[in-house]
Amino acid sequence: MAHPRPERHEGERRTRFTVSSEVARVGEVVEMVVAWCSEHGPLGKTARFRLCTVVAEAVANAIIYGNDHDPERLVTIELTCLGDRVVVGVLDEGQGYLPEQVPDPTLEECLENTCGRGLYMIRHLADHVAFNAEGNAIWMTLPRC
Repeated sequence: MAHPRPERHEGERRTRFTVSSEVARVGEVVEMVVAWCSEHGPLGKTARFRLCTVVAEAVANAIIYGNDHDPERLVTIELTCLGDRVVVGVLDEGQGYLPEQVPDPTLEECLENTCGRGLYMIRHLADHVAFNAEGNAIWMTLPRC
């Protein structure tokens, strides 16, 4: 699989930060992402909701499933502003997984399952979702408005 990080474009803005794998940090990360994105242009109401939701889900998944709640392991968040869109990358230090093997939580046999709901929401709220070959990084592209 090709590396899904966005290519560099003239005029883009990027930042990167890391947090320890503590679920209590998820809200803080969401606030940091929204604040940074807002510094580089307005976010529409729907875009803000989508951004908050996908970041919270991806970071929580990285902490819980990727890093197994180990506070010694880090989650890295990469942000890229590309004018009318934002690309958010979330990388963990875990072994990774095969996203295509995560069951669809809307299937009758999976309705009682809690596995896959976050990824399902991410795939439906982001315009584009990509993973690295190892399965321990996700990049999500969202509109700013």
